Amino acid sequence: MACCWSAENATKAYLRALNMGRTGKGKEPDVAEFISAIAAGNNAQLMVIACANVAGSTALALVAAARQTGGRVVCILTSLHHYDASVSAVGNYGDCIDFVIGDTEKLLNEYRNADFVLIDCNISDHKTVLKTAQEGAKHGGGGTLIVGYNALHKELAGCSGADGFKTYYLPIGEGLVVIRKGKPNEARKNSRWVVKIDKWTGEEHVFRITSPQIKT
Repeated sequence: MACCWSAENATKAYLRALNMGRTGKGKEPDVAEFISAIAAGNNAQLMVIACANVAGSTALALVAAARQTGGRVVCILTSLHHYDASVSAVGNYGDCIDFVIGDTEKLLNEYRNADFVLIDCNISDHKTVLKTAQEGAKHGGGGTLIVGYNALHKELAGCSGADGFKTYYLPIGEGLVVIRKGKPNEARKNSRWVVKIDKWTGEEHVFRITSPQIKT
């Protein structure tokens, strides 16, 4: 399971994803690179992605993270048609991904011990899928991360901020929602995400600022 944050893993996975993104198709590179960095930075060992259709650069992002952490990537697809297109999209990295085809909710239940779950919010009934991932995370160890991409303008009421989970929305690409299972006896902290845009390059830089909560 994931342990403490590794800045080295995050940086190396970010750079791997940057390179892989040149051959992948799908989300814009900054989204894939961010996903790769947080998966590797949290030392994820079992990474599961649930795709709405064809796997692309987001799946490659997890491959980059897995190469850094020594982990495994499982990609859930809803149809055989999407499988053929996904294998073509990820190119030479197809052998680095375990593709499974079927009902997303049922398959997520088979990977309840995953410590990083990535969900395309364009998937059918995304709220139920996110809830299923959270139910699975309740039975795993502390530190489980669930990330939804394409979350912009999606209805997330009832599937975020559930008991024992902390939720963050990041204005990156088409929107990311990060849902983290809190660890037992975790110290309460105030935290916020800050997005800075480089006025010269137009690049987005995301920082998480955390400070201990002061009791009065």
